[in-house]
Amino acid sequence: MSAAWDDPRIARGMKEQLANRRARIEAGDRPLGWKVGFGAPAAMEKLEITAPLVGFLMHRGLIAPGGSASLQGWVKPVAEPEIAIHIGRDVAGGGDRAAAAAAIGALSPAIELADADMPFEDPEAILKGNIFQRHVIVGEPDRSRAGGNTAGLTARVFRRGAETARTNEPEAATGKLADIVRHVADVLAAFGERLSAGDIVIGGSVVPPLFVESDETAVAYALDPIGRISVALTR
Repeated sequence: MSAAWDDPRIARGMKEQLANRRARIEAGDRPLGWKVGFGAPAAMEKLEITAPLVGFLMHRGLIAPGGSASLQGWVKPVAEPEIAIHIGRDVAGGGDRAAAAAAIGALSPAIELADADMPFEDPEAILKGNIFQRHVIVGEPDRSRAGGNTAGLTARVFRRGAETARTNEPEAATGKLADIVRHVADVLAAFGERLSAGDIVIGGSVVPPLFVESDETAVAYALDPIGRISVALTR
């Protein structure tokens, strides 16, 4: 079976995306980690890809829990409740699931804010645009969840102060966290990068993504019993 990056659309998109990341680092931004997107079976089928797409996170996009994000000028704001995977040791490409799981040092709740400013059709263009990434909010890491243990976790989403979504199977929509780590490490290795200790990987929305409506002023997300985070939305 061919690797995901053998697809010329993926190869071209990743090369341009990572060049953009290097330019941001040279301009003074600091790497925060990585993200995956379009990992649900229906999304992969639509894009005609065999594995999730991989993008990057930077410190300038990080918002503290309870902080505020301006959506002014955004085309289609999206909030995604996710699990942040805190990488505790370097992960080489080509490793097995056990090695990937052993590299997971902690888990925490995360909310990604994205701007779906182009159609969900062309994986090359989506990669070049860093998979719509704008901001990420990351909660305090729970080191008792080392290894990627999600047993007993319940994800709950709140909009306009009311619970609107819940799942007690937080890997159902994303796949196993260890497999996400392994995939990210493999993709990065194929393009001369490395998944490193201290990186954060956000693993995809645990419930269907939330398309933010014009009157919404906040989104909150609890990953019980780890913790709860929120972000205020302004325009």
